[in-house]
Amino acid sequence: MEICTNPESFRLAETFAISRGSRDVAEVLTVCIEEDGKVGWGECVPYARYGETIESVTDRVMSLPAELTREALQETLPAGAARNAVDCALWDLAAKRAGERAWRLAGLEMPGPVVTAFTLSLDTPERMEVSARRHAGRPLLKVKLGGEEDMARLEAVRCGAPETRIIVDANEGWSAEFYSEIAPHLVRLGVRLVEQPLPAGKDGMLAEIERPLPVCADESVHDRTTLPALKGKYDAVNIKLDKAGGLTEAFALMDAARAQGHDIMVGCMVGTSLAMAPAILLAQGATVVDLDGPLLLAEDRDHALEYEDGRVHPPRPELWG
Repeated sequence: MEICTNPESFRLAETFAISRGSRDVAEVLTVCIEEDGKVGWGECVPYARYGETIESVTDRVMSLPAELTREALQETLPAGAARNAVDCALWDLAAKRAGERAWRLAGLEMPGPVVTAFTLSLDTPERMEVSARRHAGRPLLKVKLGGEEDMARLEAVRCGAPETRIIVDANEGWSAEFYSEIAPHLVRLGVRLVEQPLPAGKDGMLAEIERPLPVCADESVHDRTTLPALKGKYDAVNIKLDKAGGLTEAFALMDAARAQGHDIMVGCMVGTSLAMAPAILLAQGATVVDLDGPLLLAEDRDHALEYEDGRVHPPRPELWG
C-alpha cells in the first residue's frame, strides 16, 4: 500500500466571506492510496479554526504505516482533516478492489439526488440582496451572518428571495443576548434553522434561554466524543467529514446523534466534488443538506458532481466510490 499527497488550489467564483474572514481560493489536500494496481482517492480541507494547515495535515498523513485499515485508522489519527482524506481514500480503494459501489459496501440503499443549500457569503445588505435575487429560484439558501448589520442583511435577503426556504449561520459570531434579541425576527422572516449562534465552549446559555427555532451545532460538534456536551443546547448537529475525520466516524456519529435526539445536517468545507462525494452517502435522509462547495468554485475536478434544480446527484464511479 502506497500513500501520496498533493496540495491543490481551486479558484472561487467570487470572494467567500464568513464572520471569521474571507478567501478567494479553496486550498485542499488530495490523498491517493494505491494497492495492487487500484487507486483510492480522498480530499480534505485543512482548517485554521482547528489548528490545521496543509503542511501539518500532510505530515500526519505521511506518518501513517504502509499497511492500514479503516478500523486501525480510527485509532491511529484523531478526528480531523487528515483522517478524513485517508478514510475516504480507503473507502474508494475498497470499492474499486471489490468491483462494487461504496454505498453497497456501507450496506445502504442506492443513493439518489438530494436538495442542497446554496450559501450566500457575508457581505453588505445591498450586495446580499442582489445575490439572493440571483439565486431566488433555488429551494434552500444558507445565509452567512455574524455582524452588526445582521438584521439588515437578513431583511435584504428575504426581500430578494421572498419564497425560498432560508437557514442562517452565524459561525460563532453572536452573543447570547444578541441571539435572544434576533431570534423572534428570524422566526418572523421564516428562517427554518440557525447554525452555531454562539462560540463553541461558550454556548451553555442555549440550554437556559428560549429557542424559538431549531439551533444546530457546527463548531461545537466534531466526532462522537463531543456529543454529550450538546444535550439540552442543540436541536440538530452539522456533520462534516473534515470535522468527524472521515465517512467511517461520520456514519457512527449520525447514528449516535439521532439516538441522542438530534436532527441531522450534513455540511462541508469549501472543497471540490471529490470532497463532497462521500458525504452524499451520509446525506441520504438528513434533515438539511449543505453540500454546495463545488458551486462556489470557478473550477472543479474532472467527472464533477452534477447539480440540477437545487439538487446534487450521487457521484459517478470515475470520481469516487
